[in-house]
This record gives sequence, C-alpha cells and structure tokens, in this order.
Amino acid sequence: MQKTILRRSFDRAAETYDSVAALPREIAQRMTERLLLVQLPVRRILDAGCGTGSAGLLLQQRFDGATVIDLDVSAKMLAQRVARPTRRWLGMGRRPTRLPVRADFQKLPLASASIDLVWSNLALHWAQDLPLALAEAIRALRPGGLLMFSIFGPDTLQELRIASSGGEFRVNQHADMHDIGDMLVHCGYADPVMDMEKITLTYDALGGLLRDLRSHGSAAVAAAGEQGLRPRSSYLRVVSRYEQFRGVDARLPATFEVIYGHAWKPESRLSPKGKPVIDIHAAPG
Repeated sequence: MQKTILRRSFDRAAETYDSVAALPREIAQRMTERLLLVQLPVRRILDAGCGTGSAGLLLQQRFDGATVIDLDVSAKMLAQRVARPTRRWLGMGRRPTRLPVRADFQKLPLASASIDLVWSNLALHWAQDLPLALAEAIRALRPGGLLMFSIFGPDTLQELRIASSGGEFRVNQHADMHDIGDMLVHCGYADPVMDMEKITLTYDALGGLLRDLRSHGSAAVAAAGEQGLRPRSSYLRVVSRYEQFRGVDARLPATFEVIYGHAWKPESRLSPKGKPVIDIHAAPG
C-alpha cells in the first residue's frame, strides 16, 4: 500500500495502539524465547518497525547493555515511545541506550555492517518491496549478524476475506513462508530457518475485530478505502456472511498466520594471505 496512507494509519493509531496490541506483545515474547538459543555478541540492535517500542526492553534484558535503535515510519508512534516514563535499568552492566529514528526500513539511514541484530516483529509485511527491505537489513548487519523477524502469512484474516466475497473489504495478500525463505537466500543470507503457527482471536461481533484493527493501525489490512466501508448495506452483508464462522462458544474467530524467520549474514571469508574471498559465479550462457 502507499507509504503515505500507511504512515497516516499508524499516526492515527499511535495513542490507542498499546491498548489493543496483545498479539504483537505475545509474538515478541515468543521471539525473545527463541533468542535464548542464540549465542551472539550483541552491542547494537535495530528494531525495524518498532511501533511504540515495547520490544526494546525485552531485547535489552536479553542483551545486557545493548543499544536499541527504535525505527518506525510513524513519528507519532515514536512519540509514544519517547513519552513513556523511563524505567530504571536493573541490569548489572552499563545503562542501555534507546535511539528513536523515523525512517522506512526499505531505506535504512544506517552505515553498512553497523548492526549486530536486526529484529522486526509483525512489521515487514507492510513493505511495498519485501526483497528490498531484506536486502537493506543484510546491508546493515555486520558479518555474522542475525536477522530475526515475524510476519503475517497468507491465511491472516481468512474469515474476513471469505466474508468479503463481494469486494466489500480489501484484505491484503501476504507472502508465503517458502517464498520468504527464497527471498532470504536470494539476498545472500545464510542458514535461513522458517516456521509458522496460526493464532485465533475471538470476538462477540465483527465490529470488535474491526475496531481492534483500526486501533493498532491495521485498518489497511481490511479497509475498502482509507475512510472505511460505505454504504452501510455493504457492511451488513459482510456481517451476515461472517456469521458462518461463529463457533460452538458463540464467538467469531479471526485467524492470524504468523511466520517466524531468522537468518545470518555470512562471515567474511579470507584467503590464506588474509585477503577477502569473493565468490564468482559463471553467468548463464
């Protein structure tokens, strides 16, 4: 979607985001648990698409004393991060640093090979050019650095997509897990690991789901236009179709396919004389 629309959507949602961001917080917690298995010296972390920056504390608890660069396209999201009371650091190392940066993760204002860990929680699916975003991340990573991310998959909001069979809502299409893995390899990452799970949230009524989507900036996932649905009869048709999914618990499900991935930037290879080795692949004839 257009960057301007995306930025406006998150600007509008900045003040309400944390109140409805249970899913992003849960996914962030699961991602940090995976980091427990990673042995990596980390001094500088990029949180790409940080939102209000809630993951920064988790990352600094995992990597004592690390600097976190909180990067987001929405200035108002970053302002919510800055406006929070500063927590007293309880670690044994130096007091950590948090640096807010307003920028697009498809064009990072960072030096090459300057980041030890690029982290992105439920943000990369907003990229207009996902391969470009992945290429920017590997450029910013130092050799031996790690990219870890979560991203929505193609079955996200599948019920809403089916209920919008008449085109009343536009539900974004997301890349398949295997396609993302291929993108990582094409960008030069080593040892990519991908897996997926589906998480179902339930609601009393469709309106509750739509309010949550608007409140955490995801209106663009399912909006027929920036101003929402018109006329009301279109909305009522979707409500009626969505009823086919109501479960035995009398609640409506909303499925989110969450893809997890991580991959490494290869270490520089040196010749016996200590010079960099460059792989040369023959061009196809």
